[in-house]
Amino acid sequence: MTVKAMTSKEVTRKVFDKEPLFILDVRNESDFADWKIEGENFDYLNIPYFELLDGVEEIMDKIPTDKEVLVACAKEGASVMVAEFLSEAGLSVSYLEGGMKAWSEHLEPVKIGDLKDGGELYQFVRIGKGCLSYMVVSNGEAAIIDSTRMTDVYLDFANSINAKITHVFDTHLHGDHISGGRVIAEKSNANYWLPPKDATEVTFEYQALEGGNEVTIGNTAINIHALYSPGHTIGSTSFVVDEKYLLSGDILFIDSIGRPDLAGLAEDWVGDLRESLYKRYRELSEELVVLPAHFMIIEELNEDGSVSEKLGTLFAKNHGLNIEDEEVFRKLVTENLPPQPNAYQEIRETNMGKISPDQDKQREMEIGPNRCAVR
Repeated sequence: MTVKAMTSKEVTRKVFDKEPLFILDVRNESDFADWKIEGENFDYLNIPYFELLDGVEEIMDKIPTDKEVLVACAKEGASVMVAEFLSEAGLSVSYLEGGMKAWSEHLEPVKIGDLKDGGELYQFVRIGKGCLSYMVVSNGEAAIIDSTRMTDVYLDFANSINAKITHVFDTHLHGDHISGGRVIAEKSNANYWLPPKDATEVTFEYQALEGGNEVTIGNTAINIHALYSPGHTIGSTSFVVDEKYLLSGDILFIDSIGRPDLAGLAEDWVGDLRESLYKRYRELSEELVVLPAHFMIIEELNEDGSVSEKLGTLFAKNHGLNIEDEEVFRKLVTENLPPQPNAYQEIRETNMGKISPDQDKQREMEIGPNRCAVR
């Protein structure tokens, strides 16, 4: 019997809907330990495929027969082979189409809400890597914020809703993933905005994004108001959209706060991080809905798969916003840092325009989880 492919989009729907799924991951143990498909009701078995080359008899009793089974590997080939073995042994299984490579690149658009005067705000959930990007739409125009390198997803989506992309923003110079901002701006003939303090080494032209900038999308009153909020990087800039949403970039997440060390300047930037979170953000309305550029754990997803929370709720519940002693804060932020993202220096240089890796190299540079938060 032929085994069927399950797409990353289908797996994403299972994550959003909290469906049960059993995943047999046939990558190496270290790769599985570092990064896997996360789902609240998912169960896992990790057996490297080379241990299954002679057959699957020894693991048959570990594979459930009462729930869907998905076999996953790095690029697809090994999972097809193992899935066929299991199918020949009488089990009904699927394999992950495109492997973890495809999982890392899948973007799922979720509508966040309507804006004044008929606009809309969409969040693009990069489910396998925890990246979040945004599209603000009004009166046939669109702005994109913190895009990934999968640029066709944004271009096609804008096209599908008959919106012309006029502005593209990056809240900061990213160190964990390659930005698609410049490519989208070039293809759309749009303005590309970047904070100048993060752009001292870039090799291309850009619009200087600074605190107090107001950019109107469409001819309605949907303003994107830039708020200078350094800490994750020295140029980090947040956005207040439509006086309702706070796009916090990588400075504030739902369950944690941004790390200040991806340019090697943790001790220098930790003070900026505290001032942005404890002073600048405290001056904002607690009713603002925070929309970060990343999520860390699958439990941060809302019922519809989106990631958001009111600022007032985060002030009450986010541990990183409730450390009164500045020295304790400094210690927490500089001593509780996870490993640097894979190839983060190369990613920064790519985002500066200093190097231009091919698609395969870019994919390899990004593989793995995001690591933008303080633990």
